[in-house]
Amino acid sequence: MRRSIKIKRSPKKSGYVKFLTDEERNIPQGPANCPPGLEYLSLIDQLLVHQKVEILEVLTGFETNNKFTVKNSIGQKVYHAVEDTDCLTRNCCGPMRPFEMKILDNYRNQVINMHRPLACESCCFPCCLQSMEISAPPGTVVGTVEQEWSLCSPTFAVKNAAGSTVLRIEGPMCRFGICGDVEFKVMALDGETVVGKISKQWSGLLREAFTDADYFGITFPMDLDVKMKAVLLGALFLIDAMFFEKSGNRESDGIGML
Repeated sequence: MRRSIKIKRSPKKSGYVKFLTDEERNIPQGPANCPPGLEYLSLIDQLLVHQKVEILEVLTGFETNNKFTVKNSIGQKVYHAVEDTDCLTRNCCGPMRPFEMKILDNYRNQVINMHRPLACESCCFPCCLQSMEISAPPGTVVGTVEQEWSLCSPTFAVKNAAGSTVLRIEGPMCRFGICGDVEFKVMALDGETVVGKISKQWSGLLREAFTDADYFGITFPMDLDVKMKAVLLGALFLIDAMFFEKSGNRESDGIGML
C-alpha cells in the first residue's frame, strides 16, 4: 500500500510543499500556556543578537530599518528581528524614534511584536521616560519594559502582562565601550541578586567606529517564564535604541542620563 502525502500549493511560488510535522521541523514542545513560536526559549539561558551592517547607512548616514539576527550560544539562527518604521520618522527622530520590532522565526512567521512609543529622552522630567511593549503572539501583551527615573545610572522595571514588576535592569553610569563590553545587570526584586545580564559586546574597531551594527548578548535563568524571556529580549532592543543607536554616524553613548 502506498503511503499518501498531503500537499498544498504554495501561495508564494508555484509547486507543492509537504505538510511537515513538529518532529520534522525540529520544533520543541514548550511548557503549558507557551505562546506559539517561543517554545525554543524554554530550552536556553542565553541569546546572541547581531545587527546587520547597512551599506547605505554607513556611506551616507541615511537611517535605514535596523535588522538583526538572533542566535543561540553556538551560533545557530533562532530568530530574525526587523524594524518597521517609515523613512521620515527614522531620519527626523533619530534614536528617539518610535518603532515596531517584528521578531520572525526561521520560517518568517512573526512570533513576537515589540512596540516603542514616541517619548522625549530627558531625565529632568519623570514624564519623559522610555518604554517597550512586548506581545506574543502579536496582539497579546505579555509584558513591558519601563524606564525608571534616574539622574546617574539607567534603570528599568521589567513587568508582566498584569503590570507587576518581576525583574529590574540596572545599567552602568559610563557606557563608553572602548575595547570592552558594557553590561546591564538583570536583578531580582531583592535588589541584590543578579540573575542575568544584557551586554553590549565590543565588535571591533572598524565596526564600532563606522557603523551602529552592534553585537549584544543576553543571559537569563533557564527556568524563567518564556514570556519574560521575550520581554527581556525587548529590553535589549530598547537599550540599543536608547544608548547605542547612532544618528548620522555620531555616537550617542555617554555618561549618566544627562
